[in-house]
Amino acid sequence: MGRVVFIGAGPGAADLITLRGAQRLAQADVVLFDALTDPALRELAPRANWVHVGKRGFADSTGQATINALLVRHARASALVVRLKGGDPSVFGRLEEELQALAEAGVDCEVVPGVTAALAAAAETKRPLTRRGAGRSVALTTAMTREGALRGGHSADTEVFYMAGRQLGSLARRLCEAGWPAETPVSVVSRAGWPDALASSHTVASLGRATVLHAGRPTVVTVGAGASAVAGVSRGRTETPLLEAGQEQAETLSA
Repeated sequence: MGRVVFIGAGPGAADLITLRGAQRLAQADVVLFDALTDPALRELAPRANWVHVGKRGFADSTGQATINALLVRHARASALVVRLKGGDPSVFGRLEEELQALAEAGVDCEVVPGVTAALAAAAETKRPLTRRGAGRSVALTTAMTREGALRGGHSADTEVFYMAGRQLGSLARRLCEAGWPAETPVSVVSRAGWPDALASSHTVASLGRATVLHAGRPTVVTVGAGASAVAGVSRGRTETPLLEAGQEQAETLSA
């Protein structure tokens, strides 16, 4: 019986994986990898058997029961199986179900943390998620429930919504219903952590205008204190106006 290591690959480019994650990955016999992990990570484990088990919203995905079964099956046949997850395994990575499946099968495992998309989005835009005196709490929220319903909340000074890119207009309405003022700052970042990351600044009232800009790209939405620009700090190497009116801009962030 082998063991399984869950590794957070980070939110984008391969060099955002942790050193421990890279070391464990290099030892793998089998790698079960997510859709959003950088293909360049294969160079760290060229002899491993790489098995795609990705999940994408509104697209064909590998069922969770299938992933659980594959983990157990490969663990019984290999010395080291890596479950490579985008971002951090513990943040919207369905880690609980996979840990339970391995526990029931008697398979030993380890979890190596990774950089989650909320942190990458904050880094791309140079907008700290916490602010002294104004942003003392941060909530990470999935915009989509298991049943496919859209959620919007107001449980912290800064709220970061994952998996909301296709429903930004609807999310804006839900945020208003949850009590966020219309003028609350919102930062939208798609493909955070990648060389082609794209960011735009809005308010709750105008969030829907970001839909076309970020269409078809994994998107993180930050609302509240952590979405405010830091005075005097440039947000990216190049900036292109998104809207003529107001202070809303889009920026292409390059490495």
